[in-house]
Amino acid sequence: MEAPIMLKYKRILLKLSGEALAGNKEFGFSNEVLESFAKQIKDVHEKGVEIAIVIGGGNIFRGISGMEKGFDRVTGDTMGMLATIMNGLALQNSIENLGVPTRVMTALQMPQVAELYIRRKAIRHLEKGRVVIFAGGTSNPYFTTDSSGALRAVEIQADVLAKGTKVDGIYDKDPMKFDDAVRYDTVTFDEAISKNLGVMDTAALSLCRENEMPIVVFNALEEGNILKMAQGDNIGTTVKK
Repeated sequence: MEAPIMLKYKRILLKLSGEALAGNKEFGFSNEVLESFAKQIKDVHEKGVEIAIVIGGGNIFRGISGMEKGFDRVTGDTMGMLATIMNGLALQNSIENLGVPTRVMTALQMPQVAELYIRRKAIRHLEKGRVVIFAGGTSNPYFTTDSSGALRAVEIQADVLAKGTKVDGIYDKDPMKFDDAVRYDTVTFDEAISKNLGVMDTAALSLCRENEMPIVVFNALEEGNILKMAQGDNIGTTVKK
């Protein structure tokens, strides 16, 4: 008889980068990455974990980089929010193809496409065993999807904000550029902010610090890592007080 899996976190806000969805492409979607995320989310869901997801839009459009192309910041950020909705729908499709009930909730009113975000309704979806994807950012410009991830994590009273990236944690310097970069097992919110470690933007970190919301940064592209993170395995870096 298989031993039951011990879970450290029962309700997770999973923050995924939009760039990760592109895989090896410069932009757009990688079916392999979408399928990998969907399978991992299904595995965690089947263990009884309540999962909410915030996904970026960088594989389609980034508000700040849009400024370089002549868009003003508000227009660029709005386009970025719409990109997160496209990503949310793509991820929903992949997850539901595996038989897992999923809802996309947007901060922007788009009733023909997805439900409007209402906190109590989102929590009810989670309690009923549905995966919930929060799209459209906060509906306000000048806020990143990191900030919307922190906000939603606090609002739904998640146990952790899990940031899935392409690297396996937080380093003292860019591990892609420096071979001698050292990974932290844990850092405090104050260290992450003062050392400018690039975990998340300062607004997101401050919101998590004020509400004692721990953050785990890990490599979500490695198969099985989302479940390992839910179990509390040491596969990334934890940010806490």
